[in-house]
Amino acid sequence: MYDVAIIGAGPAGASAAIFCAKAGKRTLVIDNDQSITRRAWIENHYGIPQISGPDLVETGKKQAQKFGAEIIKAQATHVSQTPEGLQIETDQGTFTARHVIIATGAYTDLAEKIGLRTKPGTEPRIKTIVEVDNQGRTNIPGIWAAGTIAGVSVHTIITAGDGAKVAVNVISELNGTRHVDHDVYKPGN
Repeated sequence: MYDVAIIGAGPAGASAAIFCAKAGKRTLVIDNDQSITRRAWIENHYGIPQISGPDLVETGKKQAQKFGAEIIKAQATHVSQTPEGLQIETDQGTFTARHVIIATGAYTDLAEKIGLRTKPGTEPRIKTIVEVDNQGRTNIPGIWAAGTIAGVSVHTIITAGDGAKVAVNVISELNGTRHVDHDVYKPGN
């Protein structure tokens, strides 16, 4: 049983995984390597003068793994509620988690299949998004959405921030108290 399963390892998903794993939550990332970020060249991501989309995605995944997130290459095909939690079916097996974060970017097929409420998108070329509250919750308890699929701008810095925001909200719910993660600079780090 995972505390959090994240579907998608683009900027939103990997950022959520970093926060969840660093908070000590058992974190699984299910990624099919279809992130639209893999086609990007990025020069507007704070703190990074320039980077290719594939390099940004791989860096994010490595950072999440550094904190203990498990990443598997698989296609998520369904998510359903069970008495034990949320069951995620993939082409590589079935997994169970207490919470699921959908971070599939522009791809809404899975969200629509599992019954998440959607609405028209506002970003260019993003036709449909998942309805979420200001915390990232969807209409199905325990399922959250982050990044482009949740209606935020497709810019990597914004989707990464939204993934972090949703993760902090999930962690806070798991902990029963507001989660804060601030590392302190020590000269020589």
